[in-house]
Amino acid sequence: MLLRKTISNLRSVSYRQGSSAVLRKSYDAVVVGGGHNGLVAAFYLAKAGKKVCVLERRHIVGGAAVTEEIVPGFKFSRASYVLGLLRPKVYHDLDLKRHGLKVYPRDPSSYTPLRENYWKNGTGRSLTLGPHEDQNFQQISQFSENDAKSMVSLEKQLNKCAEAIAPLLDNVPPDVGKLFESDFLDKFKQVRKFAPLMQAATTIGKDFPQFYELMTAPARKILERWLESEPLKCTLATDSVIGAMISPSTPGSGYVLLHHVMAQNGALGNWAYPEGGMGGVTQAMARAASEAGADIFTNQPVKSIMLGSKDEVVGVETEDGNIIFAKTILSNATAHVTFLELLPSGSLPRDFEASIKALDYTSPVCKINVALKSLPNFRANPNVGPNSIMPHHRCTIHLNCEDIELLEEAYFQALQGQIPDNPMIELTIPSSCDPTLAPPGCHVALFFTQYVPYSGVDGRPWDEDLKREYAMKIFGIVDQYAPGFTDSIVGYEVLPPPDLEKIFGLTGGNIFHGAMSLNQLLISRPSSLQPSPFTPITGLLLCGSGAHPGGGVMGAPGRLAALSALTL
Repeated sequence: MLLRKTISNLRSVSYRQGSSAVLRKSYDAVVVGGGHNGLVAAFYLAKAGKKVCVLERRHIVGGAAVTEEIVPGFKFSRASYVLGLLRPKVYHDLDLKRHGLKVYPRDPSSYTPLRENYWKNGTGRSLTLGPHEDQNFQQISQFSENDAKSMVSLEKQLNKCAEAIAPLLDNVPPDVGKLFESDFLDKFKQVRKFAPLMQAATTIGKDFPQFYELMTAPARKILERWLESEPLKCTLATDSVIGAMISPSTPGSGYVLLHHVMAQNGALGNWAYPEGGMGGVTQAMARAASEAGADIFTNQPVKSIMLGSKDEVVGVETEDGNIIFAKTILSNATAHVTFLELLPSGSLPRDFEASIKALDYTSPVCKINVALKSLPNFRANPNVGPNSIMPHHRCTIHLNCEDIELLEEAYFQALQGQIPDNPMIELTIPSSCDPTLAPPGCHVALFFTQYVPYSGVDGRPWDEDLKREYAMKIFGIVDQYAPGFTDSIVGYEVLPPPDLEKIFGLTGGNIFHGAMSLNQLLISRPSSLQPSPFTPITGLLLCGSGAHPGGGVMGAPGRLAALSALTL
């Protein structure tokens, strides 16, 4: 029986400028979680005339795409740190530019300095890549003229595959079960959902065998067939494993590589830094949703999703006892949180619940946010003057990328519960493009590192001592490439997987709301028994990155969930 409580008209922090909206007794739809997908979903629902509210548990909207001042005067993209996968439809429908989104495209975009012992006669000291084919050719030729030629063909193949997949990102996957179990009209509706798959197949054409290999093979196998120089292979391989507890030799890692190549088909055409950090993206989304009529509340953690007598959603209850009635609930939380923590026990079909419990949320990620009083000065490409911003400072800087075997070793050490000798390190310095992030002459450095074990090392949890030890290891490695880096640090924070889970609600600390492996994609995301955004619970939809098409700041899961909700 549904427990009904008296609704108190509690005033909560709302996004609406200049006023504090009152949390109503009921809405047409409630969005659980104010991450970027939740905000996108709220926009589409409100634009369609629905009364919708967003309930965010933290003091700020944005989920993992937020900007926070951890060190006084320094603004950090605290979790997510670059923008590139945002779907063009979302960008234009929300009119994000008008709502204040400004970006700094990165040119060049990738920089791999080498340690001095890797500087060999006649070869380069670093590898810098970007959007210009002629410059890439010159850079790669330092290490291998064959690779410089092969890279042109490899990029064309990757881009063709990314172009083929693009329609799948903007459409709900078909429900194969309904195709065989429903009446003629429902069958026809499901057949129409196969159209994007046919469009993808048409784009791929005769290259389907290569496409299939890319989707299923280890990235290392693909890279080693095309390329011979280790710095290039290793730099590219980082995109095949980022955020995932896999190595370049893991089958299916080729798709993760492709997933990150998709930025060239995104709204921005490449990876970029948003002005004001990643919070600049979600604040623009919040403005768009608010303007469309959505009510956005912070400091409102949802305790449970309430069900009626027929196991249909009827509303939510917040941690402070407020009950908001709604016939449609869109959850921006992970599938684990949505189905196993927010729903009443026993409300799910047993086989579906078992499939959710079996989802892989393993995360190898430790994010480190650092405030600096000066720019790093890399031995491979010294600064021309004190605190001079060089082109490579604007890039993603890849360290420990001299040899692809370093990634393999780091992965296997983490599997054994150890901190790797040479962790994978991606360093970005967004203040090299965006002066709003740090005081004059100072900078913010964002480290995306892996591989680390979730539970700590040798029975030690991720306490402050272990975080400090890990940070010092990372900073010491940077000193090998850029002497004096550690001395330039003003302050920092370390976010291993348990902290990413606690702060941002990322189950297991997984930045994608679950592994982006082939068994957890498309018609199997989050479960092969019920492709998203629909769920076995009437009126409940999944709108976060745990839904198709997956992780990254795309906005696609939110858009698809909202459009699907409008058909109910």
